[in-house]
Amino acid sequence: MSIPRFLDLPACVRPMIIQTPLGAVAALRATPASGGAEHQPALLVPGYTGSKEDFIALLETLAQAGRSVTAIDMPGQYESPGLPDPAQYTPDGLGRVIGEVALTLDDGPVHLLGHSFGGLVSRETVISGAVPLLSFTLMSSGPSAIGGPRARDAGGLAAALGTERTRARLEEVWTQHLEEPTRASGVDPEIHAFLRRRMLANHPEGLVRMAEALLAAPDRTADLARAELPMLVLYGENDDAWPPEAQAAMAATLGAERVVVPGAAHSPNVEAPETTAQALTAFWNRTEKLPGLPA
Repeated sequence: MSIPRFLDLPACVRPMIIQTPLGAVAALRATPASGGAEHQPALLVPGYTGSKEDFIALLETLAQAGRSVTAIDMPGQYESPGLPDPAQYTPDGLGRVIGEVALTLDDGPVHLLGHSFGGLVSRETVISGAVPLLSFTLMSSGPSAIGGPRARDAGGLAAALGTERTRARLEEVWTQHLEEPTRASGVDPEIHAFLRRRMLANHPEGLVRMAEALLAAPDRTADLARAELPMLVLYGENDDAWPPEAQAAMAATLGAERVVVPGAAHSPNVEAPETTAQALTAFWNRTEKLPGLPA
């Protein structure tokens, strides 16, 4: 889970609801303050228990480079409604929604980025080939199921919800298991209140199903490589979710560019936003100069 360090939206960012054939999706849209969008748009997808707010620290810098940037809540996350069919809370099902969101950005094919579990979801969008894309970035996202302490956290949340997947039970889980650790982490009271609000707004069924997908994801690197799309693998040097060496090996298999963010862990979008934004802008700008990409 990324923990935003601030919640105030820059002047160039506005909240919005994106309507797709598969349902409504809550979003934050950043646009250049002046000069218009000279570059193609970008779409940012958060991780498990995350939200569009995880990208607030990136949005203004990315937009100042001359492109519109949209960060979303996936279905069932925070301010996006849950899916009518719980069986669709899978990387494939959620990936179809991401594709539909990309198609609503009417100023051309997008640069797609997925953070953590959002990377596992977004790669399904890429593998499907159903949506024209300019590039794909895996940010702090590995080739297969997550392991280590973060796997225990996801599995523990799903186990605590059990079969009683209601918002009342989710509130009990927060009070019993998450309230004190979050407070003890020393976050600002405003951020603490946001983390509670965000967790309790998540769709409980979605939390369980997405945790199951995160813990059982197969390695689809070979399938992703066949997409022949410009790719970037970006992660913090101290990532504690997927081992950095696993992400480096994935980048090599994909033939992807690779950026290791100094001093960052699993959320370079929060921990080193300027470095991350600069790396993304440079990659996206280089990609737009390549011949033969979708127009």
